Amino acid sequence: MKKGDFVIYYSSKEYFDKKDKCQEFTAIGQVKSNDIYPFEMTPEFCPFRIEIDFLESKDISILPLIDELDFIPNKQKWGYPFRWGTLQIGKHDFQLISKLMLYGQEN
Repeated sequence: MKKGDFVIYYSSKEYFDKKDKCQEFTAIGQVKSNDIYPFEMTPEFCPFRIEIDFLESKDISILPLIDELDFIPNKQKWGYPFRWGTLQIGKHDFQLISKLMLYGQEN
């Protein structure tokens, strides 16, 4: 990610340390700078962060969108693309998700 890029967050679970499913896109924003820094959440967990300007949005479920999303080639195993934590999606998918999150409408 670099300054100016947009990001959409997908949350598979409601809480980091629990198994309750969320399966929603939960945040959208734009990368503010190219600076990446460590952020200690616990002594055993110190992920890296980048500053994001978050936009006001609503959470949307991925479930009704699976068949329309190009970044999910195998609709039966739709969670597989998320295994690495970050992925780049195409313009079609970004527009579909962002319109629903920002404006609550399709197309």
